Amino acid sequence: MALILGIESSCDETAAALVTSDRVVRAHRLAGQEAAHRPYGGVVPEIAARAHVEILVPLIEAALTDAGVTLSHVDAVAATAGPGLIGGVMVGLVTGKALAHAAGKPLIAVNHLEGHALSPRLSDPDLDFPYLLLLVSGGHCQLLLVEGVNAYRRLATTIDDAAGEAFDKTAKILGLGFPGGPAVERAAMLGDARAVPLPRPLLGTSEPHFSFAGLKSAVVRAHESGKYHVDDIAASFQQAVVDCLVDRTRRQLAGLSGISALVVAGGVAANQAVRGSLVTLAAAHDLRFVAPPLWLCTDNAAMIGWAGAERFAAGLTDPLDVAARPRWPLDPAAETVRGAGVKA
Repeated sequence: MALILGIESSCDETAAALVTSDRVVRAHRLAGQEAAHRPYGGVVPEIAARAHVEILVPLIEAALTDAGVTLSHVDAVAATAGPGLIGGVMVGLVTGKALAHAAGKPLIAVNHLEGHALSPRLSDPDLDFPYLLLLVSGGHCQLLLVEGVNAYRRLATTIDDAAGEAFDKTAKILGLGFPGGPAVERAAMLGDARAVPLPRPLLGTSEPHFSFAGLKSAVVRAHESGKYHVDDIAASFQQAVVDCLVDRTRRQLAGLSGISALVVAGGVAANQAVRGSLVTLAAAHDLRFVAPPLWLCTDNAAMIGWAGAERFAAGLTDPLDVAARPRWPLDPAAETVRGAGVKA
């Protein structure tokens, strides 16, 4: 049984965890930065990076204490090496390198997206490869065939905004506060999802990809018109996103066979409307539906530690000169798509 120290600092969450290869999270510490970024309505990269510098080492020390171990008991150090805000990524990765070097332990540079992609296997030991993954987070919206550790085939991505990004921008447009995703979901519970006519970009088309920029622009127009209540706009927006996610996922399921489950992961996977719609879609295709518990959907170090454990078991470690990366596709061989999809 391996014990992995996981470190996460790719955006505005600083986290450290101790995770075992038999799926036990022995400790998890997380420090958010909501209060620091709330006045700006979004994450300010320099503020985030400084906060990581201040809190990361004490957080790691606290996690080790919680687990009742020292660094010498750890078998490897796994740190997010990208993609993300490069200042924050560098703080976590450099710290991981220093600890690995000082303790003589292997370093595992984890792709943050792989952390999300493998997180359902931390909470569900029965989830086998391959599975279809809808990865929906603040910066990414992708459909991936997860064939194994370090083996991902991207089937679709966004050509502009990601779903999570659209949630955050909608919250800012409507004045709902930060963080945006949960704020929109709360408002949507009070609204009528049929009240505001909003578009469903690419719905029903042969193109496999996602698009949410037009939907975001429609939210701006609806709000500026003064004709609709904020809660109704939020509910209608959320339903439009759900419809797009389900439509694009259904399209991929129609062409796949031999998968073990339909899986969702990433911050938007915490949205109950999204989960509920995907449960129904999976049942319609006689598939298991798997989603991590809510705390594993948002950025955390347990998923980085678990991805590190999976990579460690596969013999995948990294040299100490591995570079931090602001962009890092899970499927480097995937074709570039039009628009902003290149970032995925």
